[in-house]
Amino acid sequence: MEVVNLEYLNHLRDLILADENDQIKEMLANLHPADIAEVIDELNLEDAIKIYRSLDNELAADVLIEMDEDDRNKLLNSLSSETIARRFVDHMDTDDAVEIIREMDEEKQDEVLSQLEDFEQAGDIVELLKYHEDTAGGHMQTEMVVVNENWSMPECVKEMRVQAENLEHLYYVYVVDNEERLQGIFPLKSMITSPSVSKVKHVMTRDAKAVDTDTPIEDVITAIEKYDLVAVPVVDAIGRLVGQITVDDVMDEAREISEKDYQMASGLSQDVEGDDSVLRQTQARLPWLLIGMLGGISNSWILDGYNNVLLAHPEMALFIPLIGGTGGNVGTQSSAIIVQGLANKSLDASDVWKQLAKEAVVALINATIISLLIYIYTFFRFGPMETMTYSVPISLFSVVMFASIFGTLVPMLLEKIKVDPAIATGPFIAITNDIIGMMLYMGVTTLLS
Repeated sequence: MEVVNLEYLNHLRDLILADENDQIKEMLANLHPADIAEVIDELNLEDAIKIYRSLDNELAADVLIEMDEDDRNKLLNSLSSETIARRFVDHMDTDDAVEIIREMDEEKQDEVLSQLEDFEQAGDIVELLKYHEDTAGGHMQTEMVVVNENWSMPECVKEMRVQAENLEHLYYVYVVDNEERLQGIFPLKSMITSPSVSKVKHVMTRDAKAVDTDTPIEDVITAIEKYDLVAVPVVDAIGRLVGQITVDDVMDEAREISEKDYQMASGLSQDVEGDDSVLRQTQARLPWLLIGMLGGISNSWILDGYNNVLLAHPEMALFIPLIGGTGGNVGTQSSAIIVQGLANKSLDASDVWKQLAKEAVVALINATIISLLIYIYTFFRFGPMETMTYSVPISLFSVVMFASIFGTLVPMLLEKIKVDPAIATGPFIAITNDIIGMMLYMGVTTLLS
């Protein structure tokens, strides 16, 4: 159901203008924090601040996390450090608090942390800020339910109730030993089915899919998808449980990674959105456009170098778009399959030769079919004795083979040298294949002339 519409926003603006706080609360009372954030994103900064003043602290903190990042930063920059600490951070899980504070400069970070009422939470936030934002440590939260493997069932249940009081959601109960090292997961069903004299270690599940604090967030997302987890425990270098990452914590990250790869494949050099400034959008789009322009100039040089061939066979120009377009399409297809396989771990960058052999077979089939079809066309179009009858299908065959292998090889090599292979699905492949395709076309025609 659409919450934000022009009529709703106009009515809300009228209430804000009239300082009708009670009616504002009533309008927002039944909305989810994400819906309220959507409403606030449509308001100016002054109206957004008035809306926040009408919300209780818990709800205000939840709404802040759901806001668009740019709008959220504008709001936070207009507020004092004490307000941010007492109004928002004090009422957030540690992972959400770290996300908010990480966006501030060091001076403001220190000011906000010094204003927190919960010193233990402040300490946890300081520890989490030490981790890189693209690792498991940078996304984990310290709020979770933890029991000792040597506890009896009554002890376990009692402690679980105490720890769960301040948790919004309870996904798993983690089991540790006396040194706080993760041992497994305590099935909640065991509270009902196990005798009270049983110890936790006798009923726990030992197969806990844990990640290290330094694990890249992409690998965490892969583990959650692979094992159908709703949360994954995070351990330090010696196996001590230090936090957990829940599925809702990584959903936004997964979307951002997907958007980044899509934009890179589309020829955007940085992350942009539709409401970004003209300057930012220009900076993101111009680099690949300039590279594409250089590719076009290179093609013009190639054509100029074969000017005599073009004069002898002016009909060659009819097939230049076909050669260039086919090479770009085939290369993009091949690289997209490889990039997707590398991303979801179904392919290994070490299996270069195996994947190349497989792609070569696929390319051979596709190239044969395409070149045969174009040969039939050129045969009837130009006759059996004309150069173009054979140069076009041979060139097309060569282009498809090259583009397929090149589109497979490049992303796998980029993955090996730790460069994002998604770059290989964009203009880079299309431009390179266009240039090589043109050289092949001109060269084959020259040989057959």
